[in-house]
Amino acid sequence: MKLSESAVIDELQRLMATLPQLPNAIWLGYSGGADSEYLAYILGLFAKKFPEWRSRIHLLHIHHGLSQHADSWAQHCCRSAQAAALPCQVLPVQLQLGPRVSVEAEARRARYQVIAEQMAPGDVLLTAHHQDDQLETVLLALKRGQGPKGLSAMGSCQRFMGNCWQLRPLLNFSRAQILARVTALSLNYVHDESNDNIRYDRNFLRRDIVPKLKMRWPELPATISRSAALCAEQQQLLDEITQEKLQPLLDSCRFTGAPLLALAGLRQFPDRWQRQLLRAFIEQQSLPLPSMVQLDEALLQLLQSDDDAKVHLKFGELELRRAYGHIYAMTALPALRASQPLTASEQLALQQGTLQLPLSAPLRQLNCSLTDTGPRLALYALVLPLSLSYALPGSLRCHPHYRDKARELKKIWQEAQVPYWLRPRIPALTSADGTLLAMAGLFVDKQLLAAEQQPGIALSLS
Repeated sequence: MKLSESAVIDELQRLMATLPQLPNAIWLGYSGGADSEYLAYILGLFAKKFPEWRSRIHLLHIHHGLSQHADSWAQHCCRSAQAAALPCQVLPVQLQLGPRVSVEAEARRARYQVIAEQMAPGDVLLTAHHQDDQLETVLLALKRGQGPKGLSAMGSCQRFMGNCWQLRPLLNFSRAQILARVTALSLNYVHDESNDNIRYDRNFLRRDIVPKLKMRWPELPATISRSAALCAEQQQLLDEITQEKLQPLLDSCRFTGAPLLALAGLRQFPDRWQRQLLRAFIEQQSLPLPSMVQLDEALLQLLQSDDDAKVHLKFGELELRRAYGHIYAMTALPALRASQPLTASEQLALQQGTLQLPLSAPLRQLNCSLTDTGPRLALYALVLPLSLSYALPGSLRCHPHYRDKARELKKIWQEAQVPYWLRPRIPALTSADGTLLAMAGLFVDKQLLAAEQQPGIALSLS
């Protein structure tokens, strides 16, 4: 396919036409390198041709701070954007580097995270990936032993961070074509010296391997792109079937709203589908996938451990837990909150039924409402001072409003099927002498239950 500015504009329009609705804004990941410089130039032409889009186009340069030239790159991008009459923001990121952390992967994660923070639902991110990038991505996927999803590489139109879109209008063009147009247009661009460092796998492929492959097979980038597109099509079909099988197995946690995967239903499938369904469940929550070996180990423990076993597996940022016949997928939980007395203003808001307090993940918020229906705490029980208490001892005897007799708290947790890691995180309303008045989202002490048709305070979780 011949590369021209009009061809790229046509491709951009075609890709946007495939979206459910036109975006409110277009954002460009703008490094200042040759590829993104060309795409920025294209956006300048696009804004001239369609003036209604000019105020909705944004160039974003991410300042990683990894190079001594980073400041000059940012200045270059701002000057080029000004020449194209387009706004450019420079956004610094702080990389979280450490042992066994890939600089490439961490820079990409931080870059996409800060870009996503600027975007609104439905917005579009443009990136300047091209045919040679696609070839490198497929080779890296093969090196890592990835399946059809990995070999699908990059799509010209993909979901981005859940509710946005990523478009790649240069994906059908080669690096040589782009460089030829950049030269013909006399576009200035920056050179990132880290691209010369073959310690990074992609650079090694780009400098030492891909040129030899293209010398033997000049059409390889185009044919590999076709293979990636076929893999993507097959993966899409598999995803559709997977979702049909997954939906009946899904539930949600009554306390946090988090998705749950039913163990009993998962056990009905053969091994290959168990792996596929667990992967899909994890991906639905935008969590990192474990390796194939880790996935098999997870399934072994999740499906075959004793019913009362506390299964808790960690694979990098991903944690898998099991409780009451369901699988939970999450990231690491924050430190436990300390019990604390309510301030005077918080106690007043509680009595008025307007108190709302943020809670630590995976919970979100404590809500207090004044109501005359449902289980609620009698107003006379709100004798100051009051506290929100956490991690109450399991031996504490309490009397939920729905039970005839009092029982130890650990038994109440079990009856209500509260996951063991949530128990110390659910706030309890306690009096000055430590009396348990109510457990948010669970129960009110039976002796302190508001009388029929009398107003009271209900404590719920959201």
